[in-house]
Amino acid sequence: MGQLTTHVLDTSAGLPAAAVQIEVHAWSECAPKLLMRTLTGRDGRCSQPLLGGEDLRTGRYVITFQVGEYFRGRGLELPQPAFLEEAVIRIGIADPAAHYHVPLLISPWSYSVYRGG
Repeated sequence: MGQLTTHVLDTSAGLPAAAVQIEVHAWSECAPKLLMRTLTGRDGRCSQPLLGGEDLRTGRYVITFQVGEYFRGRGLELPQPAFLEEAVIRIGIADPAAHYHVPLLISPWSYSVYRGG
């Protein structure tokens, strides 16, 4: 069975990013539909896949990571408004039987994402 997972790493501190709020929406031109909301654990990973099994379908999804909130929680003083408040990643799932891993590397000024294995 396929699954969608993530791993968030704070490159500015060289640490896994714990307690990052994540939302996953099914993306359509009409209105996004919230599918789930979770937090990363101490290792920067979620305790369960973001989506898996029958919940993972062919289609387009939006994963939103609340990075500004994460950095404020670490005690960083961010400008108002913050340069990055959210990292919004739009992905397509072509094969719902496959594993889609979406690692996110963050700093207060940048982010990078890729499809991992």
